Amino acid sequence: MNNEPAHQHGAMEFTQPPVDLDKVRLYRLNRVRQRLREQDLAGALLFDPLNIRYATDTTNMQIFCSRYDARSVFVATDGPVVLWDFGDWPHLVGGLPTIDDYRVMPPFYFFWGGGDSHDNACKFAREVHDVVASCAGSNRRIAVDRCGLLASNVIQNFGLEMVEGQGLMEVARSLKSVEEIALLQHSIDVGESAIAKMRQLMEPGITENALWSKLHETNIAMGGEWIETRLLASGARTNPWFHECSMKVIEKGEMVSFDTDLIGPYGYICDMSRSWVCGEVKPKPEQAQLYQLANEQIHFNIELLRPGLSFHEFAQLAWPLPDEFKRHRYGVTVHGTGLSDEYPAIKYIFDFGDHEFDGIFEAGMTLSVESFIGSVHGGEGVKLEEQVLITETGSRKLTSYPIEDW
Repeated sequence: MNNEPAHQHGAMEFTQPPVDLDKVRLYRLNRVRQRLREQDLAGALLFDPLNIRYATDTTNMQIFCSRYDARSVFVATDGPVVLWDFGDWPHLVGGLPTIDDYRVMPPFYFFWGGGDSHDNACKFAREVHDVVASCAGSNRRIAVDRCGLLASNVIQNFGLEMVEGQGLMEVARSLKSVEEIALLQHSIDVGESAIAKMRQLMEPGITENALWSKLHETNIAMGGEWIETRLLASGARTNPWFHECSMKVIEKGEMVSFDTDLIGPYGYICDMSRSWVCGEVKPKPEQAQLYQLANEQIHFNIELLRPGLSFHEFAQLAWPLPDEFKRHRYGVTVHGTGLSDEYPAIKYIFDFGDHEFDGIFEAGMTLSVESFIGSVHGGEGVKLEEQVLITETGSRKLTSYPIEDW
């Protein structure tokens, strides 16, 4: 294909990015290839839309393609990057420095392929085999992040050895360049503008869905892409956590808790949580107590973060959760962030299993620090969360939307 130089593509061409996007793209592609070389692999065959985006910065109907194996990319360790797209739309990748060969995906998922699915899977597998054979010598080992059973069987019948690739991609994505951090910060800024709009419009009588819609509206208007969850709840629905927002009317004096999970401009996540009391009222003593505990947990754990600290050591040192709140605890204390929630995920020390993976915090990791405080005896719950960057000497908070002064 003709790869003309460009700094934007698709929807991005009308934006003014805070950094050189081609520099981000090539950094990310090189991170993938570095991991492939470390594991002596011929390349990576990727179907997960976020992994495809990380390696190539191509997008096409991201949510649709998260359900079907409608797009794929092969990243050769030493060789070309080949994209099989949902349709014959090369204008979607024009100018990208990460794509060497653009092809149309033979549809082997039943919705599109129907009775031709098996033949199409064979055609796709043959193409993948030929690309690997042309650039990898006798090496037939490829990393695969996910693949349906039909295509997986056929690819292996063509003599390719498939090894687990999701972990490879998660680790590659975990260390951010300076430019990536700038893009992440841009998404956080958009997310915090959306949160401010929510706060402005929150009043007794508004439904949870109507309030939540303001997060979407502002994100989309400012160049963002989608929101991964519907985590906003009010009153008794805040505890236990993970009720999705509904048509419930928010009443005066109720706690409103939410988690953004917002995929903003350039595909990076703003993942922060806040809890408010609806209306011009003073919080009840029990609301203020829950809030203060959540705030204490967040800041205690942020202070611990530093490069060189192991995940297990962090879990041992982390804020001790009172017994009353263990049953309804959030599943992790810290997790990575980037194009979405990412590796690593650090559990409470009492949730560490015998075979729990361990690792080391490194400078360049970006993380969300989590807290949910809700009593096993009932009542409301408070959800707080901040995004931070691991620096050379400790950590730096990336989110800045105010915490309540209760």
